[in-house]
Amino acid sequence: MHIGLIGGIGVAASVVYYQRLCAAVSALGVPLELTLVQADVQELIRNNLADNRAAQADVYARLIDRLAAAGCDCAAITSLGGHFCFDETVARAALPLVSAVAPLDAFFAAEGLHRVGLLGTRVVMRTRLYGQLTRTEAVALDAETETLGQRYQEMAVAGSCSEADRAAFFEAGRRMVEEMGAEAIVLAGTDLNLAFDGTHVPGYRVIDALDVHVDLLARLATGRAAL
Repeated sequence: MHIGLIGGIGVAASVVYYQRLCAAVSALGVPLELTLVQADVQELIRNNLADNRAAQADVYARLIDRLAAAGCDCAAITSLGGHFCFDETVARAALPLVSAVAPLDAFFAAEGLHRVGLLGTRVVMRTRLYGQLTRTEAVALDAETETLGQRYQEMAVAGSCSEADRAAFFEAGRRMVEEMGAEAIVLAGTDLNLAFDGTHVPGYRVIDALDVHVDLLARLATGRAAL
C-alpha cells in the first residue's frame, strides 16, 4: 500500500515519522511506497488556536488531493495536534485518513494501563485526546495546560528542545505520575521526541504515541493490516 504523509507540522515530527516508518517497513522486508507533502505549521497553529476546523480541513483536503494524484492509497497527518479537525477532514478527503488517535485506546488497554498522563498541545491535553479514550482514563495538568502547550508549540516550530523545556516536560510527567496516579506518560505531541530523545531518562514509563501510529502505517504499507 502506498502511504501518503502530511508533513511540515512541524519539521522534526515529519523527520521522525519518515525515519521510523522506513525502519519499521524495512524490518518487515517489504519496500516502502511513500509520498510526503508539506503543510504550513504556522497556518495550523492559527487554525488550531481559533478552533477553525473547516479552514484547516480544507488545507488538508488540498494536500490529500496531491497525495491521491501521486498514487497514494491512504493519508496520515503527522501531528496529533493536527487531528483537531479529523472528522471534518475525513468528510472532504479524497483518500482514507489513518488516525493517530484511534489506535491508542486499544494499545493502552492491551498494555493493562488504567490511567495515563498526557503531554502535547493545549487542545490535546484539554480534550484528553479529543475525548477518544474510552478504555483508559487520561489526566493532564489542567492548571498548566496553557504554559505547557505554549512550550510545546515553540519547541515544535523551532525544531529543537532547550534544556529548560526538557526539564519542564519531565517535571510535568513526574507530577502526573506521583500526584495523579498516571501509570505512564504519553507523548501525545509528535515533536516531543525532541525532549524525550532516549539520552535523557525521566524515571517513569513513557509511551510515544507516534510509535503506535507508525506501527499501524507499517502494517498497512506491508499488507498486514487493512483500512
